[in-house]
Amino acid sequence: MSESAVYAGSFDPPTNGHVWMIEQGARLFQKLIVAVARNPEKGYSYPLEQRELWLREICSAYENVEVAVIENQFLAHYAATVNARFVIRGIRNEADYQYERGMRYVNSDLNPNLTTAFLMPPRELCELSSSFVKGMIGPDGWAPVVENYVPKCVFKDLRHEAETGEMLDG
Repeated sequence: MSESAVYAGSFDPPTNGHVWMIEQGARLFQKLIVAVARNPEKGYSYPLEQRELWLREICSAYENVEVAVIENQFLAHYAATVNARFVIRGIRNEADYQYERGMRYVNSDLNPNLTTAFLMPPRELCELSSSFVKGMIGPDGWAPVVENYVPKCVFKDLRHEAETGEMLDG
């Protein structure tokens, strides 16, 4: 095990792919900071407070994992403020690789002491994304399908929102 790492994302909502990344990061690093981002330029389906609550519940299973919020800050600069020398990023496909390769170089320009560790999820998680999950919610029969792709705490809230029409507010 080595040092500290940051795993950052919007987690809108967290999926089982995110959980896999958290499990791997917890196994590989002495400390993993799961940082949920708020980017004022990006629209989210779920409020920051809700995404943070989900992550806190998911990460409570790991002693060496903590949850934080990044607002209006580059990931590379945030990593420096928490003394993390690594960021972990998932690569599911070629499009992810192209994007993440560019981000790796930008992060290195901003923080030359930062190393990006790329992890490739197992085949059954390769097509899974938050956007994919959100696109599945609504049609008849959606619940048993989506339940396979998200942690229990997330599914419970998504189902409640769909059944009651009450928006999640964190």
